[in-house]
Amino acid sequence: MKKLMLSTAGLLGALPAMAQEVLAEAAPVMDKGDVSWMMISCVLVLFMTLPGLALFYGGLVRSKNMLSILMQTTIIACLMMVAWVVYGYSVTFGGSTSPLWGGTAKLFLAGVTADSMAATFSAGYVIPEYLFIVFQMTFAAITPALIIGAFAERVKFSAVLLFSLIWATFSYFPIAHMVWDANGYLFAKGAIDFAGGTVVHINAGIAALVGCLVIGKRVGHGRENMAPHSMVMTMIGASMLWVGWFGFNVGSNLEANGGATLAMINTFIATAAATLAWSALEGLQRGKASMLGAASGMVAGLVAITPACGTVGPMGAIVLGAIAALVCYVFVTVVKNKLKYDDSLDVFGIHGVGGIIGAVLTGVFSAGSLGGVKGDDYAMGAQLWIQIEGVLITIVWSGVVSFIAYKLVDMTIGLRVDTDTERQGLDLTSHGEQAYHG
Repeated sequence: MKKLMLSTAGLLGALPAMAQEVLAEAAPVMDKGDVSWMMISCVLVLFMTLPGLALFYGGLVRSKNMLSILMQTTIIACLMMVAWVVYGYSVTFGGSTSPLWGGTAKLFLAGVTADSMAATFSAGYVIPEYLFIVFQMTFAAITPALIIGAFAERVKFSAVLLFSLIWATFSYFPIAHMVWDANGYLFAKGAIDFAGGTVVHINAGIAALVGCLVIGKRVGHGRENMAPHSMVMTMIGASMLWVGWFGFNVGSNLEANGGATLAMINTFIATAAATLAWSALEGLQRGKASMLGAASGMVAGLVAITPACGTVGPMGAIVLGAIAALVCYVFVTVVKNKLKYDDSLDVFGIHGVGGIIGAVLTGVFSAGSLGGVKGDDYAMGAQLWIQIEGVLITIVWSGVVSFIAYKLVDMTIGLRVDTDTERQGLDLTSHGEQAYHG
């Protein structure tokens, strides 16, 4: 009897601990490793923009416009950060059941605290909502900044900022909701866009194409030398983009696990393959492989693998990167010249075209039979159509919004600087500074 009483007492004594264990299993888990990685990813994506994109684009323009690019990139990023927390996060991820926008429930980050959590891709695992907000904020910061390369050297500083704000509000935020929010139209359809092929690259690439068509060519285009003033700066910037892109792609996994390592190896391998493919084709065609070509191939590979990095295998990533580089090369060197549009820094040719190639071929190389993560029940044809639908919606949406936004800006404050200002350079005329002296 004494033994029975002791064992019963021991069991009763253990009940609170057992209950706590059950509760702990039921409660969502915030893993400090996930949180640490996501904080690093946020900083890496900022590094892509400042100084990565700024130096990449800055080196590609003439020296008299270097600071204008640095300034536009800097202020666009800051403007988007503020707009994102004021209303962008809410209209993208605010909890609305609408397939087109997130609603107003989280305007000014209403209801968000250090204790509120956001879901990840694993059931029961969460990250702080502030962290998710910041991560998505860095995407919103870089995307409008990508567009400026198409009309570099000829647009008013104030016009760049006003356009960026209008475009982000009516193109970036809605498409991000459609693709990445659980209630979004394309998300519900099953579109695969791991880190922003449609949301970032096609979206910005189409806006860039519309911009250079609406604004027109630079003064002296086709007659004067408009070669990059510093390939050193461009190479430094491109390298920073590659480093920062690990935050972009691997961070989009939202967790530090095996899925993140797949995105990581793909971001290495696709980019390497694209750089090799571009340089090889340029070497065969022109007899010399250039640093400009290598940097262009690097970015083309990064763009193309962005939507696919979480679902394709490494061998598929190599093929995808090589295909994207070859197609982008043709657009940059042949199509642009034949159609005679002045996409100054090839934003459409690399981000737009590379994004389209990547988004569509994600539907192919995600198949398990081609090394992807999808199983035997994967319907490639059906997924391919969903991917194409996502691309077409993004092209039309961004194209229409961009055209209206450019026209609104032109009718209010004017888009373009005058000819004398353009010839003098935007550094002095817009900012009262020079990048180089002597």
